[in-house]
Amino acid sequence: MASKENRRITDVGTLKALAHPLRANLYRALSLAGVATASQLAEQVDEAVSLVSYHLRKLADHGLIEEAEPQSKDGRERWWQPSSDGVSIKNADFRDAPEKVAVHMAATRLFHDQRADLYHRYLDQRAAWSPDWNTAAQDSESWLRLTPAELTALGEELLAVVRKYDEKGRSGDPEGRENVALHMYGFPFRP
Repeated sequence: MASKENRRITDVGTLKALAHPLRANLYRALSLAGVATASQLAEQVDEAVSLVSYHLRKLADHGLIEEAEPQSKDGRERWWQPSSDGVSIKNADFRDAPEKVAVHMAATRLFHDQRADLYHRYLDQRAAWSPDWNTAAQDSESWLRLTPAELTALGEELLAVVRKYDEKGRSGDPEGRENVALHMYGFPFRP
């Protein structure tokens, strides 16, 4: 049974497993679907079922996903689900060795690139969305002057708001709901 908590990834092996471009996309697609077969996911990511099955097994080897209860009577199908409600990856867990730093940096860049690709796809398809969705879509930038403690507190408060709306979306009437991506970055910089 999947945990309702986020799983904190603290080891290089698991981070490497997730930080593969196809595996990251499969994990994201499976998280959205809740449960799915390799065939269903292969269609979403436009890859061969055998390749998707291989990468799902690699995610399972690292405890990121697990077999789910069958959703049909076809015993030949293997159903998968995320093993937790999500994952968290903290910089603090990967800065004590050069290899860990390198793996964390590569993973962070991959995830950012995939998020940017998702947003670019939305922009390319914007005309296909209703005026209500286009009005509701957010794109903002803020320039703040904060301490590390204040940035940490801000992040925690924003995540609490996100969790509130996530719960509302999962338990509410599905009518009119769509998957929504919300990407947040908060980091120091010098001009």
